[in-house]
Amino acid sequence: MSDELSFMTVDIFIPCFIDQIYPQTGMNMVKILEKCGVEVHYNENQTCCGQMAFNSGYWDEAKELGEKFISDFPNDRPVVAPSASCVGYVKSHFDKLFFNTAYHLEYKRLQKNIFELTDFLVNELKVTNLGATFNHKVTYHDSCAALREYGIKDQPRILLHHVKGLELVEMKDTDMCCGFGGTFSVKHEAISTAMAEQKVHNALETGAEYIISTDSSCLMHQEGFIRKHKLPIKVAHIADVLASGW
Repeated sequence: MSDELSFMTVDIFIPCFIDQIYPQTGMNMVKILEKCGVEVHYNENQTCCGQMAFNSGYWDEAKELGEKFISDFPNDRPVVAPSASCVGYVKSHFDKLFFNTAYHLEYKRLQKNIFELTDFLVNELKVTNLGATFNHKVTYHDSCAALREYGIKDQPRILLHHVKGLELVEMKDTDMCCGFGGTFSVKHEAISTAMAEQKVHNALETGAEYIISTDSSCLMHQEGFIRKHKLPIKVAHIADVLASGW
C-alpha cells in the first residue's frame, strides 16, 4: 500500500443491525481496512444514526439521534460503514433535520466525509483486489438505498470480480426491492413477504449459492424467507466475502 494510505486514519460506524445481529461483518470491515494500511478508530459511544425513526415519521426523535451521531464523529476524517442504507440516510436526509441550525457546519462536514465500504475502497483508496478467495457461485442484490439513495452499483461488482474462485451471475430484476424497507416489512407483512419471495426466486433461478449485498438488513429479510421455506441458497454481506481466504 502507498505511504499515503499507511498514514490514513478513519472512523468506523457500526450500524444497529451489524452490532446486534452480524457483529462479524463489522469485524471483517476492520480486517479489510487494516489490510489496506488504514488505521481504524472506533468510538464506543456511538449509537443509531436515527434512520428508522426518520422513516417512520418521528423526526424529533430522529433529530435527537442525529445530533448525537454528529457529535460522535467530530474529526475531519473519513467515516466508513458497512451499510449503504445508513450512510445514504445521513448523506441524503440530514439536510431536512439540520439545515440552517446550530449543527449546519458539522452535518455538512460529516456528509462529505461518510462513506459506504465498497465506495470507500474503490473510489477513495483505489483498491479493487483484496486477495480474497470465495469458491462459490453468487448473485448480487442491489439494495434500494445503495442504488437509488447512495448511488452505488459498479463498486461492489468490481470488488467481487477480483475475488478468486467467485463466479458472479446477475439475477433478473436485480434492482427490484426485496421488501424489507425497515418498518415496511412489519406494517405490510403480506406485501413484504411476496416481494422477498420474488427476489429469492430470481436469485435461485441463477443457480447461485449465495445472495451478496452491501446491506445486512435486506439480507436478514431474505434469509428469513429462505430459512422458513428451507431453500438451497444462503446470504452473505460483501464485507464477509472480501475478508475470506486470507
